[in-house]
Order: sequence, then C-alpha cells, then structure tokens
Amino acid sequence: MDPLEKIFGKTAQMTVLKNLIEHQNESTYLSGIAEETGLSHSSVSRVITPLIESGIVIEKPLGKQIRTFQLNMESDATKLIIDFYNKINQMLE
Repeated sequence: MDPLEKIFGKTAQMTVLKNLIEHQNESTYLSGIAEETGLSHSSVSRVITPLIESGIVIEKPLGKQIRTFQLNMESDATKLIIDFYNKINQMLE
C-alpha cells in the first residue's frame, strides 16, 4: 500500500495529486491523468478543481477545448506537499 494511502486513505483527489507529484515537471491532460490513475475523466475533472483553486495546480488552455495541468512549482504549498510526500515515502518504505 502507498504510504500516503496508509495515512489519508485512498481518495480520488489524493490519487490525482500523487500522479501529478510523480510527474511534477511535466504537463498533462485530464485524459492522461485518468488513464494513468484508472479514474474516470469526470472524477479527475471534479477533484482537480480544488487543487487549481488552491494554487497547487496550474491549468493552461491549449486551444479552445483542451486544458493542460501541472503542479505549480512556484507555490509554497506545493513545495511543502512535495517535501512531505518525499519524506513520508522515505520513512514508511
């Protein structure tokens, strides 16, 4: 079981956040996150909104219909989350 899941349980939002952390220097699409996590497109869309609103994730439009997503590496909150993620993985492995 993933260390974050042991502490916080398995939620769609945690799954999406973990996926973005693991690909922190890459932009991705909703469908890419959905495919990699096994979540539905609508679930990813629903749980990524609060991450965008909190400034943890940056959303960039690519044309009229397509949006890309990436962790906001300028955000102090994002940096703390990544640091926590890395430390908790080291401790619980």
